[in-house]
Amino acid sequence: MHVVIMGCGRVGAALAAALQRLGHTVAVVDRDPHAFHRLGRDFRGLQVTGNGFNKDILIEAGIERASAFAAVSNGDNSNIVSARVARETFGVERVVARIYDPKRAEVYQRLGIPTVATVSWTTDRFLRMLLPEGVATAWREPSGTMAVLQLPLHEDWVGHRVSELEAATGSRVAFIMRFGNGVLPDPGTIIQADDSVYVAAFSGTVNEVASISRRSPQESE
Repeated sequence: MHVVIMGCGRVGAALAAALQRLGHTVAVVDRDPHAFHRLGRDFRGLQVTGNGFNKDILIEAGIERASAFAAVSNGDNSNIVSARVARETFGVERVVARIYDPKRAEVYQRLGIPTVATVSWTTDRFLRMLLPEGVATAWREPSGTMAVLQLPLHEDWVGHRVSELEAATGSRVAFIMRFGNGVLPDPGTIIQADDSVYVAAFSGTVNEVASISRRSPQESE
């Protein structure tokens, strides 16, 4: 498929190279012609100088035949405007915008434009590498209010119902990974040995939820 990328910084250049390796055609748009040096000599796609929200520039980049558009410049406003033009004017099916401000990201998600909230995502990546006990979130929604994390379960939770774990931790069990398969539990689902339990919780309660799940059910009462 053909993909248009707005922004030729480190992320845009790396994304373009990855897409090209996968066999897709790529066009990269950037206001600074010197930015295209990041693409390297092996890049075979289009290099278009100009603003990524300018319709003529996007047409030159092949937006009319594009199946996907990524806005990864350094400006939130530029990214979201260009993403909306790609979606609303040219009808591109897959559109993603990089947003630094998590609060803005939440607004744009509601407008139907998927976003990557860079600060929250990067923070979680660092936490997963720094914390030895796996308390860091596996996913956080753009506003930063809700998080999904894998619970560090005490072995005595095996044989107890999901509803008991939810009541003790104040979280909601989102899904369970069991023998390599995802399980969507109901309140009566019994926790089994070697289950990986993922819960949704308010971000501010993540440490407390994990602390409770590390204790036996008797200690948590």
